[in-house]
Amino acid sequence: MANGIGRKASELKQRGDRLGTRALHNPWTERLARLGYLAKGVVYAVVGVLALQVAFGAGGKTTDSKGALAALAQEGWGKALLAVVAVGMVGYVLWRVIQAWMDPDGKGTGAKGLVVRAGYLVSAAIYSALAVAAFRLVLGTGGVGAHGDPSAQSWTARLMSKPFGQALVAVVGLVIAGLGVWEILKAWKEKFRAKLRLEGLPRAEWALRICKLGILARGAVFVLIGAFLVQAALTANPRKAHGLDGALRALAAQPYGTVLLALAAAGLVAYAVYMAIEARYRRFLGA
Repeated sequence: MANGIGRKASELKQRGDRLGTRALHNPWTERLARLGYLAKGVVYAVVGVLALQVAFGAGGKTTDSKGALAALAQEGWGKALLAVVAVGMVGYVLWRVIQAWMDPDGKGTGAKGLVVRAGYLVSAAIYSALAVAAFRLVLGTGGVGAHGDPSAQSWTARLMSKPFGQALVAVVGLVIAGLGVWEILKAWKEKFRAKLRLEGLPRAEWALRICKLGILARGAVFVLIGAFLVQAALTANPRKAHGLDGALRALAAQPYGTVLLALAAAGLVAYAVYMAIEARYRRFLGA
């Protein structure tokens, strides 16, 4: 019986590998992935611009990715753009799954490589939810709030109600903070350069500085979000958990908060530029 199960598992893996190989070499995969990077950039651009407006007293609001989708939907032209963003999110999810399964970036099967590839699957799950939210807004079958903190606090509360819930929340916080530190190191060491076809990038050095600033800013925000979750776990208070919008509001509440918020918001806009550059100049399949 064990041999039969083993053969079945092997057959399923071979079938999955064949399907993954076909998807990887399908020209539409690259097109959808590029659209996905661009869609991700649009979301970060909206979050950053709205936060910049707050920092400069020109209206706006601090919000998260779902709030950015809602903001787009409220514009006269927003639903058309939102439909493109939703399709792009689906393409991004597809690409993340292929990255995790087929490993086109050569991360390998060592411990570090498997952690990175598992992270791709987590990213796929997150952007699947965003794609669903975007499609619901386009179709008018549902909405998302302008602020994500109640959502962050509600899932934190649900997790805390489980056995070892506080520990789980702390682990999630440490993972997010660790991801932020990894992003900061990635920017500092400029590891992202290897993924780009720099010979085709105009004003490459200036563009790379903007990319570096964007990745640094996103990493710093992730560290802050992770720290809030750890604090929530240590105090057994889910109200201390904050998402992206809460992290931005926390910066604004600090001494020189306007300056800190403006820097963070500008960094998120810079990250949007990085996503646009990836959409156009990223290497695919060793190109």
